[in-house]
Amino acid sequence: MKTSVRCLLLALMISSGAAAARSTSSVPEFVGIRPWINSVPLHLSDLRGKVVLVDFWAYSCINCIHTTPHVEHLYETYKDKGLVVIGVHSPEFDIEKNLGNVRDAVKRLGITYPVAVDNNLATWNAWHNEYWPAEYLIDQNGQLIGHHYGEGDYPRMENAIRLLLGLDLLHDNGASGKPVSDAAGAAEKKGR
Repeated sequence: MKTSVRCLLLALMISSGAAAARSTSSVPEFVGIRPWINSVPLHLSDLRGKVVLVDFWAYSCINCIHTTPHVEHLYETYKDKGLVVIGVHSPEFDIEKNLGNVRDAVKRLGITYPVAVDNNLATWNAWHNEYWPAEYLIDQNGQLIGHHYGEGDYPRMENAIRLLLGLDLLHDNGASGKPVSDAAGAAEKKGR
């Protein structure tokens, strides 16, 4: 059963155009994080049994700003169902290392999930990340299931999370660019 779910999940992520791991692999811990915003320090080893979405972002990255509402949607929708979302703020420019600016951006963008401040890019480098934004999906066993770089494919990421959480898949063609539940809710309001 686990193998078939993992295969379906990988197929879902691959069919989306999202980059997916060829096989599952363990993920590195968060390193060099000072401080954490919206949370006490977290360790991936303590999150076994949870589905984890790690989102690398920077507050002046326009693509990151565009993806933030979708990441927040996932957090708010699934945090009570077993999803943990962790934003890793990894600065591209020196001004983004200012903690006051990061805190202001978290507040301005309405981010309520935990944010790890990675000013020296220690976690970024440990993960071999190269992109803003970059999302990494980790299963309940602490294995990397797949990743997605950039904007888009929001319904597919949401369905990958739902699959790992044992929830029914949502159906939307993704054309709206909105979270799946928003698109579904809009369709219901229109009487479709």
